[in-house]
Order: sequence, then C-alpha cells, then structure tokens
Amino acid sequence: MSGCGACCRLDPERRPEALEALDADERTLYLSMVGPDGWCRHYDTGGRRCRIYADRPAFCRVEGLAVRFGIPAVERDAFAIACCQQQIRVEYGGRSVERSRFDRSIRRS
Repeated sequence: MSGCGACCRLDPERRPEALEALDADERTLYLSMVGPDGWCRHYDTGGRRCRIYADRPAFCRVEGLAVRFGIPAVERDAFAIACCQQQIRVEYGGRSVERSRFDRSIRRS
C-alpha cells in the first residue's frame, strides 16, 4: 500500500524477528539501512515513500516474506496480510488511517 511505510521502521530492537530471518550478509545490509531514528535511511518520512523502491533489497519485498519464514504456499497471502496489519498497528495504531486504508485495500482484492 503506497504511503504507509510501517515496514520501513527497521529499528532492530523493535524487529528482532526480522534480523533472525536474515543471513549474515543480509543482516549487515539491514543494519546499515537503519537510520538514527530507527527508520530506514532510504525512507522519505515526509513524502512517505521509499527512495530505492525499484532497487530495494529482497528482504524489503512482501512477496518473499512468507517464503523466508517457511510458510506453506496456501497460507502465504494470509501471513503477509497479518504481518502488515501487525506492523501498521505497532507503528500507527489499530485505529489509524493507515490501518483503515490497508483493511479497505485487502477487502477490494
């Protein structure tokens, strides 16, 4: 969902499960992307967009998330949706505009 960015909050203290799922090289890259405020240094917080979207690392791509965690194919969409909902709730709140927009977008698909 464009304009959300909840997953761009990379603070390793808030996302230890993300680090655990990465190999050593990916972990190094991930940690190099964490800005002083915990947001990805490539995320434009004002414009709420990724400045490297087309070239973002594999671990930033939703489609590979379920595979990385070993989720069976039939459960991957539900897993990805649940991950997004959880991250949006953590960053913006369960009743946030972002959560409402996300919920509307998944109902339409």
